[in-house]
Amino acid sequence: MRVLITGHAGYVGPVMVRLFKEAGHFVCGFDTGYFRECVRKSRAPAPDREIVKDVRDVSPSDLKGIEVVVHLAALSNDPMGALNPALTLEINHAASIRLARAAKQAGTSRFIFASSCSIYGAAGDSPRPLDETAPFNPVSAYAVSKVKTEADLLQLADGSFSPVFLRNGTAYGISPRLRFDLVLNNLAGWARTTGTIKVMSDGAPWRPIVHIEDMSRAALAAAEAPRESVHGQAFNIGQADANYRVREIAECVARHVPGARLEITGQTGGDTRSYRVDFSKAKCCLPGFDPQWTLEQGCEELDRWLVEEKLSEQEFQSRSFIRLKQLQYLMSAGLVDETLRFIGRAR
Repeated sequence: MRVLITGHAGYVGPVMVRLFKEAGHFVCGFDTGYFRECVRKSRAPAPDREIVKDVRDVSPSDLKGIEVVVHLAALSNDPMGALNPALTLEINHAASIRLARAAKQAGTSRFIFASSCSIYGAAGDSPRPLDETAPFNPVSAYAVSKVKTEADLLQLADGSFSPVFLRNGTAYGISPRLRFDLVLNNLAGWARTTGTIKVMSDGAPWRPIVHIEDMSRAALAAAEAPRESVHGQAFNIGQADANYRVREIAECVARHVPGARLEITGQTGGDTRSYRVDFSKAKCCLPGFDPQWTLEQGCEELDRWLVEEKLSEQEFQSRSFIRLKQLQYLMSAGLVDETLRFIGRAR
């Protein structure tokens, strides 16, 4: 199978490229390169072919011969969305629909969209975990972009073009392009580099989490599944029991970092997100999907990497691991303009 993965040079992309190639598929990577240099020591696996291009400029010719698109590329930080909501919608929504139309025109039959459980937003302490039929309540530009993209992709569905929506939990896990601006990764990093695990809230909000290998397994399963199993379908992606309060995640990190002090500040900030998610549909109805990772295993993996790499607090907080800082660096260095287009690159 010939597969195009957008955002292959980001956080999840390298892991996904590896799993698709191990499964015997031809992988074309498509990425503009914001985070290409954010690699520590180990090299990211190379796709069979690579297109260095802004997703806003994709054309049908880029997708010639591609059977499946897995669309990861997006501005992924809520802080970035707050800084420029219109730009987030331009890249995450409008460019995604442009990509899908180009894929459809080129004859691509399946479009797997990396959506997010954040579309459920401020669900509070709902009596039951939310399944795929639950109402949306997005509270950030990032989540709004995912809602809009799902709706518009569904309008493109027909007998020859199948969109699939993978609503991933909050990602965690080790990657050649690791991020520390995600809740579990962040807490693990603070614990090992400072000796303090600081939760900047009362720790009560719910977060569903998912390892990036399991995200990639879900995309692989969606790519290989029979059309009738996935056409126009949404799947919440994560382990069956992968809903945790933030304080529970922090407590797990503390168990894996002897001597680390857990500090729950009790602050109430502007982040109103809290949602528990029902992951049972993917487990029973997404053929071949079998998530492997648990919270305990994720804490162990992250801490082992931090110890082996001897990461300092300064490095931990650097642009190499914080996506917003890297984008701000590219702008301040004059490498990209205010719309995040690389300066001097032909469209």
